[in-house]
Amino acid sequence: MGILNVVGIGPGNKENMTFAAYDAIKEADVIIGYTAYVKLLPEEFKNKEILSTGMRAEKERCEIALREANSGKKVALVCSGDSVVYGMAGLIYELSEDYSDVEIKVIPGVSAAISGSALIGAGIGNDFAVISLSDYLTPKETIFKRLVAAAKSDMVIALYNPVSKTRKDSLIEAVDALLEIIDKDTPCAVARNIGREEESYTVTTLIGLKETEADMFSTVFIGNSMSAVVNGKMITRRGYKI
Repeated sequence: MGILNVVGIGPGNKENMTFAAYDAIKEADVIIGYTAYVKLLPEEFKNKEILSTGMRAEKERCEIALREANSGKKVALVCSGDSVVYGMAGLIYELSEDYSDVEIKVIPGVSAAISGSALIGAGIGNDFAVISLSDYLTPKETIFKRLVAAAKSDMVIALYNPVSKTRKDSLIEAVDALLEIIDKDTPCAVARNIGREEESYTVTTLIGLKETEADMFSTVFIGNSMSAVVNGKMITRRGYKI
């Protein structure tokens, strides 16, 4: 029986990888992942057999992982951040019906919403929503319906995939929609390249996001009525009396 571990490797550095994730990759016969993500793996894993596919080849990647595990190998399918939150775990299970001899285990990782929140200060201190602005798999109308609903509920919002080469204005469009609901001076932040050499962040306001640089390696945080800027960091109060 083969073993397939779907592993969330966290934001991209060894320090923020869980022990379970590290051990699953260490013990794997073969590592499979998106090309950009396998490059983030610690150097000690680079001598293993590594198979990778490019963007929008998620189904192919999962099928390769299942076939490799079905041959009796111990496989680590790596996902950036968490293995479930916009990761490959769900798709693996969807495709696994013909691979009953493969033992599947999902190993969680530190999502960008969590690691990014820590980088900018304490951006998420209470209820929050995670929304991807990518319309690759979700219609734009659905995305904005969810965005507006989250804003109306006064939740902090973490935006994944805020812009891309084909969606250069998607963050600005999202800000315009939010400005109809929440104050333009609401604290916001952009965390970039979390856990990587180029790591940085910018604390700004909702209106200021229109002039703030972001890309596919950025996570954008939209504050709520309990958010504030303290010592240059964005925080969201839980509600404790001080």
